[in-house]
Amino acid sequence: MAIRKWLDRSQPLAGAPGARSIDVGPNDWRQVALDVAASDGRLHALWTEGADRTAAQAVYAGDDFLLLVTLPLARDEATYPGLSDIFQTASRMQRAAADLTGVRALDTDARPWLRHAAWPADYRPLAAGEPVAAGELRADDYAFVRVGGDGVHEIPVGPVHAGIIEPGHFRFSVVGEKVLRLEERLGYVHKGIERLFARTRLTDGHRLAARVSGDSTVAYSWAYCQALEGLAGMQVPARALWLRALALEAERIANHLGDLGALGNDAGFAFGLAQLSRLKEIWLRATEAALGRRYLNDFVVPGGVAVDAEPERIAELAACVRSIAADAQVVRDIFDEHAGVRDRFVATGIVTPELAVQLGLVGLAARASGQDRDLRVDLPCAPYDELAVRKAVRNDGDVAARVAVRFDELAESVRLVGAIAAQLPSGGTRADVAVPAAGATGIGAVESWRGPVLVGLRAGEDGMIGRCHPHDPSWQNWPALEYAIIGNIVPDFPLINKSFNLSYSGHDL
Repeated sequence: MAIRKWLDRSQPLAGAPGARSIDVGPNDWRQVALDVAASDGRLHALWTEGADRTAAQAVYAGDDFLLLVTLPLARDEATYPGLSDIFQTASRMQRAAADLTGVRALDTDARPWLRHAAWPADYRPLAAGEPVAAGELRADDYAFVRVGGDGVHEIPVGPVHAGIIEPGHFRFSVVGEKVLRLEERLGYVHKGIERLFARTRLTDGHRLAARVSGDSTVAYSWAYCQALEGLAGMQVPARALWLRALALEAERIANHLGDLGALGNDAGFAFGLAQLSRLKEIWLRATEAALGRRYLNDFVVPGGVAVDAEPERIAELAACVRSIAADAQVVRDIFDEHAGVRDRFVATGIVTPELAVQLGLVGLAARASGQDRDLRVDLPCAPYDELAVRKAVRNDGDVAARVAVRFDELAESVRLVGAIAAQLPSGGTRADVAVPAAGATGIGAVESWRGPVLVGLRAGEDGMIGRCHPHDPSWQNWPALEYAIIGNIVPDFPLINKSFNLSYSGHDL
């Protein structure tokens, strides 16, 4: 494959299994991207640096590798070749990077993405210096793409929504009841995560990573710790790794139960919401009893896990999940047989396998559109290399397929919890982590319930973080939602949206 010449020139990279790195010049920056695309690889993440060094960085993923490509730039050289014509998903990443560092891609779409008048227009949070005091901060005049023609009208929704939901703006262009186009604008929940990382010690960064997106706290903290532990060159105790996997599957189960219930509710079937919400609450209580937390914030820590689990509690957790699985299967059978639910799910919000490839779709949404990729299988870290995870794949790409993948993954996570409980090794649960040398770089990658989470980490001076970029799978999947709604009616949007259930917070750094 075309990408092999770059892999042969690359060097092993600390952290995630299969990770490698290579520095390139401006011409090779695009050539690597072209060769990755020609080899059926995909763009995993893209970010820039603009403080103590200037560079553009991208991580590409293939079946057996993660490749970090770095393009060093001169201090006064604040541009680099854009990639959105090769990987469509690069556009928003490049725009967000420009807002944060001032390092801009030479691409056609230069609209702002994150600022929303949160800081002065000429300030870059990840570049050197502090913002100059300004008067009234004005919002950018954001140029939405307009759709013309007879009978076309726009429906603006958000960013503030009814109910408890994070903010996001959705601009629908509609004829009659059919959606012609949807354009999203996100970034309203800007928390300054990446700037906060630059003020955090390496040994404390896992706590901030765990809060990038609260529904994926185990995945993010594990990915961060994986990168840090790789930089430190240390071995995590086996029991701690198995407990991390147990926590990750617990997180997957909780999210799938909650979302499947909400999908039933969005289809007008409140019984599904009631039953699956009941099962989720039972599971959260059992998780707290076994692992000390309902949502497992700060359970994964550098060198291992924060607390051990008593054998009898682990056995109770395994018994609980088997009971939940039996009840969830009953609800699934009802979903499959209920004419009203099937009418709402089938052929709604379709993302074809061909479109999934074009958009670089990842995670459960990709697997519902025929993309057979899961880091737990393709690039497994311990203990997943011993657990033989079975991938859940469907080809129809509609809401029904995404629901089916969730139920399949729920059943597989139940099996994995049982296997982990039965094979959990003895021994310690935490080891000391040495502070890595300044400038050392690594990446962590973990398959969250939503898809692959990645953390790029560079050590700074005096034990501080030099740069940390957390990447959520929602970056790849939000654009797909714009395509999934086309041809559907506006009232189907909440159902289609929930079938993806993408993160606003994880998308906003």
